[in-house]
Amino acid sequence: MKSFFKYVLATVTGIVISTVVLFIITLGIIGAIVSSASSEKDVVVKDNSILYLSFNHSISERSVENPFGSLDIPGYNTKNIGLDDIIARIKNAKVDSKIKGIYMDASSIATGFASLKEIRDVLLDFKSSGKFIVSYNESYSQKAYYIASVSDKIYVNPEGVIDFKGLASSTMFMKDAFDKLGVDMQVVKVGTFKSAVEPYFLNEMSEANRLQVNSYLGSIYRTFIDEISSSRGVSADSLDMIARNYLVRNADDAVRYKLADAKLYKDELITELKTRIKVDAKDDLSTVSLLDYKFKNPSADESTQVAVLFAEGAIVGGEGQKGEIGSDKISRELRKLREDDKVKAVVFRVNSPGGSALASDVIWREVELTKKVKPIVVSMGDYAASGGYYISAAADSIFAENNTITGSIGVFGVIPNFKNLLNTKIGIHFDGVKTGKFSDLGMVPDRPLTAEERDIIQIEVDRVYQTFMKRVSDGRKITIAQVDSIGQGRVWTGQQALKMGLVDRIGGIDDAIQSAAKKAKIDSYSIKQYPAKEDALSMFLSTSKEKVQIWMAEQQMGEFYQYFNVIKNVSGQSGIMAKLPYSIEIH
Repeated sequence: MKSFFKYVLATVTGIVISTVVLFIITLGIIGAIVSSASSEKDVVVKDNSILYLSFNHSISERSVENPFGSLDIPGYNTKNIGLDDIIARIKNAKVDSKIKGIYMDASSIATGFASLKEIRDVLLDFKSSGKFIVSYNESYSQKAYYIASVSDKIYVNPEGVIDFKGLASSTMFMKDAFDKLGVDMQVVKVGTFKSAVEPYFLNEMSEANRLQVNSYLGSIYRTFIDEISSSRGVSADSLDMIARNYLVRNADDAVRYKLADAKLYKDELITELKTRIKVDAKDDLSTVSLLDYKFKNPSADESTQVAVLFAEGAIVGGEGQKGEIGSDKISRELRKLREDDKVKAVVFRVNSPGGSALASDVIWREVELTKKVKPIVVSMGDYAASGGYYISAAADSIFAENNTITGSIGVFGVIPNFKNLLNTKIGIHFDGVKTGKFSDLGMVPDRPLTAEERDIIQIEVDRVYQTFMKRVSDGRKITIAQVDSIGQGRVWTGQQALKMGLVDRIGGIDDAIQSAAKKAKIDSYSIKQYPAKEDALSMFLSTSKEKVQIWMAEQQMGEFYQYFNVIKNVSGQSGIMAKLPYSIEIH
């Protein structure tokens, strides 16, 4: 007995000591983080400097404050810069007398084509100052080349390559996997083109889905080719022929077909850059990374504001987590902006593939109410489709890029049936009692829907679709029949949506801000971003568990993490969804 108590006491003592030590270590980490954040100093830009752009970091709509990037903490040791700061910093470099030009070293860029278009446009504007842009790399992905094509000179390593073979979009289909697992994905949807659910019950694209993907991919490809043609002085037909036949396979081909100006090694590039800014060959180049290039905006009078409200990610009910659009959070922000007399107009920046139809309607209501008080203009990012379009439809006007993915006006519901998996493969069974015929609808995982239950869900899906179409009809001033003819879940690009009346103008966030100010009849105003960013310590404490879990999963699964994430998201869906057809990846 004494031994028993001895071991119990030792165990308890060990747990207490371990807890105290862990607590002290945690405090030490937080202290190091805070110290690192407070000691970080802005980089001083020297005269006769070159701005260095690499884009080898994640690009979100807004920069996320991350003072821990230099610390080796799983999930936190990544660099980040938002599209907002990329645009702002390149704009400032245009008028900064210390910056003489830009050197781009982008091999690949992890963002969508609409964001690429906004970066490309601000680089073209930078060139109007007379300053140079030079690009060099050992290899260029197609997205990187799309950006690099604005350059005065494009160089490639003699043994390098420029990937230029046209665009492709692929989808992961999971029917056979679900069959092997014994899972029946019971789908109820409306819309011929609402293909978000196809990966659950097909092994290949339906003909309707293939038609729409060909259509929007072709539209994005046409913008891709036309803009490169304009910058490089090579006809669009010639570029199309080069891509279709995959004629550029090495650096020699790239120069021969005028995708690159010359083959250079890095030392030769440095020599040219020194020549451009008139630096002696034996002196060092002065460069500043876009990540480090910071500047202070002049203090502005905030009594007259154009508010920019960012909504990025899947649409969910409640507050939402990081990377999600929580209906409660965004609705609260819209109410605050509506009631704030200093805010004269709102730009609603939407970058979302959609999500919960109910949550979308909650946000739509606040947009509708805001429009009655002050101008609200939507600026669409890479995606503003399905629920993303739902929350945009009520705005005074909608801006999109040519290659924005939008539309997808349609809804669906998915109820997994795990009968074969649970009963046959694992040996788990469910039984119970209920007070009504439909009391266990959607509650018991090991039985299929009855015909009557499926009819009930179909009626609700149809009803939500009718509501969705009514929101679009009222917002866009077109008939419900017209909405249905371009709806049915079909995906469009911004360029196509403009012709159909789903958007008003082609342009980026700056164009939307100018339009909002004009509608508010104000000439002098400050621009303020919402929601307010969290301070670094709060962000660390609130997302530590999630970040570490994601980091560990990514380390273990590598490139297969994206597929795991798809299945994880499927299992988390509930209710009627207004969401894009799967995750669209264009390469």
